[in-house]
Amino acid sequence: MSFQAASNQPHFAQLHPAFRHNQYRIRRHILTLVGAKLEVFGPSEELLMFIRMKAFKLKEDITIFADREETTPLLRIRARNIIDFSATYDVFDVSHGSQYKVGALRRKGLKSIIQDSWLILGQSDEQVGEIQEDSGALAILRRIVDLFALIVPQKFKFSIKGHPVGTMEQNRNPFVMKMTADFSADPQGYFDRRLAAASAVLLCVIEGKQK
Repeated sequence: MSFQAASNQPHFAQLHPAFRHNQYRIRRHILTLVGAKLEVFGPSEELLMFIRMKAFKLKEDITIFADREETTPLLRIRARNIIDFSATYDVFDVSHGSQYKVGALRRKGLKSIIQDSWLILGQSDEQVGEIQEDSGALAILRRIVDLFALIVPQKFKFSIKGHPVGTMEQNRNPFVMKMTADFSADPQGYFDRRLAAASAVLLCVIEGKQK
C-alpha cells in the first residue's frame, strides 16, 4: 500500500502491547442495573482490554483499561456532546499518564438510521477513512426483523483513504454480544491500532445500546 498513516502514530513496537495485534475479539456482558462490561481478547484469547460501562449516561465517556482491576488506563473515548445521531467521539491515548489525542470517530446520523456509517478523523478532524455497515438491504432487514439479525449478523468494513484495512463481524450468539475485528489487511498499521481498537469498542457499545 502506498497511502499514509491515519495519524502520526509510533511504530508498532513503540505502542502498548495491547495495540500490536491485527485481530481483536470483543465480548459484551450485560450487568443488571449498573450497565455492562466489555472484554477485548487477542488472537490467543489473552485479555488485552477491559471496559466497564455505566448505565444511564447522556454523554459517553469511556476509559479502556489493560486489566480487569482497572489500574492501567490505555485509551479514553469521549463524546463531544450529549449522545445524538451525529455524535463525534474523540479518542485519546492515556497510557503514559498524559492525554494525547489520536483521532476521532463521527457517526453519519441520518444515514446510520438505515445503515451504520462512520467517518474516521485524524488529529485535526480531517477525514482519513470510513466505517461502513455491509449491504443496505441487509442492514434494513436487521432493523425490522429480529430473527434476521441473528441469522445474518452485522458486518462492518474499515477503509483508510479508500483502501480496505479491516472488517468487523458480529458473532451469532443470542445471549452474549461478540464481535471480531480483523485488521490483517493492514499489516503495516496504516490504521493506527489505538484508533482501530477504539472504533471496534465504540461500535460494540453503540450497537449494544441500540439493541
